[in-house]
Amino acid sequence: MASWRFLQFVRCAVPRAAACPRSGHLSIAGTRAMSAGGIPSDEEQATGLERKVLEGLKRGEDPFNVNKPKSYPGTKENPHIVPSVNKQRIVGCICEEDNSQIIWFWVHEGQVDRCPQCGAHYKLVPYELPH
Repeated sequence: MASWRFLQFVRCAVPRAAACPRSGHLSIAGTRAMSAGGIPSDEEQATGLERKVLEGLKRGEDPFNVNKPKSYPGTKENPHIVPSVNKQRIVGCICEEDNSQIIWFWVHEGQVDRCPQCGAHYKLVPYELPH
């Protein structure tokens, strides 16, 4: 008899949490996420800066440089692009893929600068902060 009452409780409580036809049986209250149609997505529950980034990405923008920068060959005609809010910026170049040494040098606005070791070219471009 006890097992029948348990099965009746499970059959009653799980599919329809609040509406149990038998009085005297316990019912499980429905959760907010299920009553609203499911678990909210990242876009639905994002706020503040995270929401601004997600909205910008939907419009095809990259407001806070979240995505990987576009790769350039590093030649004099097509140099690596270095965005900066200042007139100069220090850049670190890893000349070879498996190299553990970083070559640091300054890149200045209005000119194309070279890495002193490998000769890759870099160009500083102005960047406005999205406020």
